[in-house]
Amino acid sequence: MNNTITPLSLSIVCVSGVLLSACGSVEKNDTDLTQLTSDKQIKTNQQQNIKETEKTQLTNTPEIITRGLTSAAVKASAKHKNYIMSERSATAFKQRPQPSVIYNQDSFMHAAEENRENYNHFTDNVINKSIESPLSTFSIDVDTGAYSNVRRFINQGQLPQRDAVRAEELINYFSYNYEYPQSKSQPFTINTEIAPSPWNKNSHLLHIGLQAYQSFNEQRPANNLVFLVDVSGSMQSKDKLQLLKSGLKLLVKNLDENDRISIVTYAGSSGVVLKPTKGDQTAEISMALDNLTAAGSTNGASGIKLAYQMAQQSFIKEGVNRIVLATDGDFNVGVTDFEALKQIVEEKRKTGVSLTTLGFGQGNYNDHLMEQLADVGNGNYSYIDNLNEARKVLVEEMSSTLNTVANDVKIQVEFNPHQVSEYRLIGYENRALKREDFKNDKVDAGDIGESHTVTALYEVTFTDSPVQQLGSQRYTRSSEAVVNNYNNELAFLRLRYKKNSKSSSQLIEKPLYKSEIITNMQQASNNFKFSASVAAFAQQLRGGKYLQNFSYNDILELARKSKGDDVYGYRGEFIQLVTLAQSLDS
Repeated sequence: MNNTITPLSLSIVCVSGVLLSACGSVEKNDTDLTQLTSDKQIKTNQQQNIKETEKTQLTNTPEIITRGLTSAAVKASAKHKNYIMSERSATAFKQRPQPSVIYNQDSFMHAAEENRENYNHFTDNVINKSIESPLSTFSIDVDTGAYSNVRRFINQGQLPQRDAVRAEELINYFSYNYEYPQSKSQPFTINTEIAPSPWNKNSHLLHIGLQAYQSFNEQRPANNLVFLVDVSGSMQSKDKLQLLKSGLKLLVKNLDENDRISIVTYAGSSGVVLKPTKGDQTAEISMALDNLTAAGSTNGASGIKLAYQMAQQSFIKEGVNRIVLATDGDFNVGVTDFEALKQIVEEKRKTGVSLTTLGFGQGNYNDHLMEQLADVGNGNYSYIDNLNEARKVLVEEMSSTLNTVANDVKIQVEFNPHQVSEYRLIGYENRALKREDFKNDKVDAGDIGESHTVTALYEVTFTDSPVQQLGSQRYTRSSEAVVNNYNNELAFLRLRYKKNSKSSSQLIEKPLYKSEIITNMQQASNNFKFSASVAAFAQQLRGGKYLQNFSYNDILELARKSKGDDVYGYRGEFIQLVTLAQSLDS
């Protein structure tokens, strides 16, 4: 199953208020498409001014209903100048029937743009034999950008590119009901659960969940925020600069006189639009945002350097000092080398200023750059596809996004080869660390914000399982001491963190016992089951290599039964996305 659909380069002409298309049936109210697409009318309409027709008719067409493209339709449409497709796009497109999907005008216009989106290629984590490699080490990740970006793809009627799907970011988009820590002395709790895997009767899932501390009556630290806003020409569309401005206004409404806001813009060059201003000056800040317009090329490096200068100028000791970079990531002038941009941010984070990235738009979106800049900048990465997502990230989760309670959080799991024969970490491919990195405080890792949850899942196979995915070995090592002393342990969990970026790391250890195994998955918590459904969905979108016969229907059943309390409707929305993806993949 190929879950990647290559977006097509299209040239579209609207005639008499409807879309003439050979790519499937097209409906608009009661219009008779058969009559409109006759040879006579095509000949007549081709004599009109095409550019004027596109402008007028697309403006007057609020919704267009389209169906999937077929190879025959592509060839037929190429004969008309109403619809032109490059041979390269036609060849790359995966032929499959598509369900009807409603697009608004802006979404459909984007479909016609050349696709230059950039995603980091990676391969799924492999199955490891515990006796050969008992240690698994990785950095925590609280980014959620991949989930909302996947949602954007599906809501626009196509399955996402595989490299756009990062399982850990889909899993961590959702909060889980873990026990909160009682004080800041240990800034998070560790929650574990082991139960049968829903997609493989011969394996189990090890669920690891962290819950960060949340202050209820304490005064939050003051914020020194620099909005670094991309106003280049590529940001002109409504799902970019206009959505960006609306989202930042939501954040501003939750600031007070102790906070400081600056606005730096960049296009071909960079400049300061708003000098450090008290957070309660809402009208002045909003006016500065309203005056932003998009034009020119994109010199992102210049803007980043100026933003750090502004952050230092209004630096708040013991406060939150952060740059919020809002862009599509399409840097095309100045320093454009990926590693050079990362190096700039990595060097500047040593000054105590972190960087959060907010991604916008499509067509030229640079997901790879946005995620990596946030990682090296000790910040978070979110993709904003609608105003509700902006509210979630910038209002509902503002304290989590801005107020860090633990730095450089690393997890290491040592599996007992006498109990666990095989294991596989689901996701976190670009967060993997070397064994020696775990104790090395100079190696950077992810930070966790106030009230954040972090969840990781391992699929494990016990030594007494009748089926081993990697098979058996003739010659194996054994240790009588291990068998005698730790035979009741499945694994040993270690976690390191710093209370602040300059302190030494602290170690937390927790053994995982055989007695903790839940034998019936139906008895597992909703946290376990819902996270498993999201993990299965992510794997399905990436090809489903390890899912055996676990289908979309199985994912839906598992998610529906474990939805639990859904105050903001995010879990219900997930179920709808799975349903849509199932239709697109049929």
